[in-house]
Amino acid sequence: MKKGMNKTSKNNFITYGMVLVIFAVAQTLSSTGNLSRLLTGLLVPICVYVIAAISLNLVVGYSGELSLGHAGFMCVGAYASAVFSHVASDVIPSVPRLIIAIFIGAAVAALLGFLIGIPVLRLRGDYLAIVTLAFGEIIKNLINILYVGVDSKGLHVATSSGALQLEPGGKQIIKGALGISKTATLYKDIKDYFFLIGVILVLVSLFVVQNLVNSRSGRAITATRDNRIAAESIGINVTKNKLLAFTISAAIAGVAGVLYAHNLSMLKVSVFDYNLSITFLVYVILGGIGNLRGSIIATIILYALPELLRGFSTYRMLIYAIIMIVMMLFNWAPAARDFRSRVADKFKKHGKEKEAA
Repeated sequence: MKKGMNKTSKNNFITYGMVLVIFAVAQTLSSTGNLSRLLTGLLVPICVYVIAAISLNLVVGYSGELSLGHAGFMCVGAYASAVFSHVASDVIPSVPRLIIAIFIGAAVAALLGFLIGIPVLRLRGDYLAIVTLAFGEIIKNLINILYVGVDSKGLHVATSSGALQLEPGGKQIIKGALGISKTATLYKDIKDYFFLIGVILVLVSLFVVQNLVNSRSGRAITATRDNRIAAESIGINVTKNKLLAFTISAAIAGVAGVLYAHNLSMLKVSVFDYNLSITFLVYVILGGIGNLRGSIIATIILYALPELLRGFSTYRMLIYAIIMIVMMLFNWAPAARDFRSRVADKFKKHGKEKEAA
């Protein structure tokens, strides 16, 4: 048991170390001017997508459920935190305001995930995917018609600009389909630290997911994924554990939304469509379902690749598609999996011989 725990801890620390090494390399290249401005601008969005992929992997990889609504949770987290940042911009300093905004985004997304999960998680497979996709689109369209403003009387919410009835000098925050503007300018004094903040949030997301997976509840979640009937027969509350994973996953997606919203000058709801949810799913599948380290690597490669291939012009997307196919074969082809197993066994054998010597 002790040996297993040590192995798990070692595996977790390898993942943390990989994230820190990537951060150190990217930060060094950026500070020395060896990273283009376009690639430097992708560093924070990469953190956003990595967090979203980690959150989705908890549901798809460990819970075994196919969800296509994570863009909706990300959207809720983004908008809830951005509204708070605008309301509290004159009252709370930047750093504590951003910390509170992260908690608000996570809490609102978690609450929505919990409420949606109660009826939805009784479904399975394709039915669950369709319903979560529908909920994601409903969330997006509801926010699309939302107008929010603030004045001395407090917060005003309406479905049209005229219905807000703000006092002279009142501030309109959400402008329907036009979204929220100038959120990033509220944090211009700490803007240079957003990549560091993004990496910290990635590490926190990993910590939460890894500790959940290795806990008693996490083992119940994976047992339900592997054999639902057997899990129910030994007294595991299947719905409760699936709901726990879904809620935590929604909260982490909300955190990704917070970072996304505060990194942009203009936040529009049209970004959070079903294509974004499918993009997260592609990253999870290509990185390996249930493999957090693989999800991180796949997200970084696939998000940055179009920019890295810009010099190939006409053939850029062709090369991108070929790389995606190669990644899929490397992760899922039986021959490739056998090859990886042999290489891993060889390294383990070499390590044991070294220890014995």
